[in-house]
Amino acid sequence: QVQLVESGGGLVQPGGSLRLSCTASGRIFSTYRMGWYRQAPGKQREWVAVISSSGGITNYPHSVKGRFTISRDNAKNTVSLQMNSLKPEDTAIYYCNAQTTTLPNVDYWGQGTQVTVSS
Repeated sequence: QVQLVESGGGLVQPGGSLRLSCTASGRIFSTYRMGWYRQAPGKQREWVAVISSSGGITNYPHSVKGRFTISRDNAKNTVSLQMNSLKPEDTAIYYCNAQTTTLPNVDYWGQGTQVTVSS
């Protein structure tokens, strides 16, 4: 099992940047696929970035591609999300996710961190 703690959320103006971080407990962090998801009020949770266990493969939906960058440091059990050119529609609670890579896949979630993009 793994526990996830996010940090780095806050209020930022449109066009600004924020960096979210997620620290994981456990000794097998490097075996998990990691991801960031978000949920805006009244909407379903959606993925915004995923990264493979080794960090060699990343993927983003069209809505954030070119603006968000996910990275991980397996030595420090951390995954980060650099968010640039933020838009008001990026406002949401952002959640860190860890997923096992062997079947059955198991998901673990952090408590979430609020990101608000507003002038």
